[in-house]
Amino acid sequence: MHSKLPEVGTTIFTVMSKMALDHNAINLSQGYPDFDCPDRLKELVARHLYEGKNQYPPMAGIASLRQEIANKINRLYQFQADPETEITVTSGATEAIFDAVQAVVSQGDEVIVFDPAYDSYAPAIQLAGATAIHLSLQLPDYQVDWNRVAEAISERTRLIIINTPNNPCGSLLDRNDLDNLAALIRDKHILVLSDEVYEHMVYDGALHLSVLSHPELSQKCFAIFSFGKTYHATGWKVAYCIANKALTEEFRKVHQFVTFTTSSFVQYGLADFMNECPQHAIELADFYQKKRDRFCELVADSRFTFTPSKGTYFQLLDYSAISDKPDTQFATELTREKGVAAIPLAPFYQQPPDTRILRFCFCKDDSTLEQAAAILRLL
Repeated sequence: MHSKLPEVGTTIFTVMSKMALDHNAINLSQGYPDFDCPDRLKELVARHLYEGKNQYPPMAGIASLRQEIANKINRLYQFQADPETEITVTSGATEAIFDAVQAVVSQGDEVIVFDPAYDSYAPAIQLAGATAIHLSLQLPDYQVDWNRVAEAISERTRLIIINTPNNPCGSLLDRNDLDNLAALIRDKHILVLSDEVYEHMVYDGALHLSVLSHPELSQKCFAIFSFGKTYHATGWKVAYCIANKALTEEFRKVHQFVTFTTSSFVQYGLADFMNECPQHAIELADFYQKKRDRFCELVADSRFTFTPSKGTYFQLLDYSAISDKPDTQFATELTREKGVAAIPLAPFYQQPPDTRILRFCFCKDDSTLEQAAAILRLL
């Protein structure tokens, strides 16, 4: 049988989570909390479930949720999105990424991605018949080299995918980055896909700079956000995409034949919770910074070296002083033999650098972090 994705296997997140389960290891690999979503959110979702909100909602998402999204985006990023024509609710951010790529990328096009890159980008590009042009972020701070981007742009470049805060490395794009990106694609038929699912997890007083906050880029982009990340409910698989009317029309043409719509009662509950508890998203940065700081404090006297993450709920740890084994091998042995699961960075690269770095997830109860760190300190 001919495979459309011959080089793609099971995602590293699934592999490491299964390995953690099989070996009863503490799972700091896949990015989901081991604590629950807010009680009030569960109450609201359950209420709508039992009130009969169980049939197809509108393809683009229920009106009240899209309005709450518009209110939030305007409040945080001073961007006015039309709920009817510019906001689409999706079944997770991975679906939104896929829909956006399929909507505007065609056979023979090129799409620029920055490694280490979230692993759904390249397959979506490949399924569109296009080529992913991989550019590595600059070590040690994982910054974009805009001169290299300028050199990589060709007549076939159709899309540039950015991710801020970045999974897996926690780096951020700043205003200069957005200005440089805008200058490079000015007067070109190049669009931007901005993956911003960790928008509320930015630390040390920094602000998340959404592509929507940039007047020029906001008109040439798909901006993608996640309810699952924000509300500790990754299993609900609810996200949304914001794009101008013309781009949204193309986006929805794909969306309607991928999932068509998203669970109705969950959407109603999310809309009510956004209205009732806007402070949840605002307080999230402080909540997760305390967890980041706690985890970093716990491993500070280990042989790992690190720079505290600027965003996301992931922390990179360099194990060069512990082992010279490749990261995938070291992560496997750490899980099977020591009982802590993490994610190697190699799967996020087309051509992995010669580094010794793992990604650890700190969106866990303090007790979980303490147990894991006790093991890590002994390495």
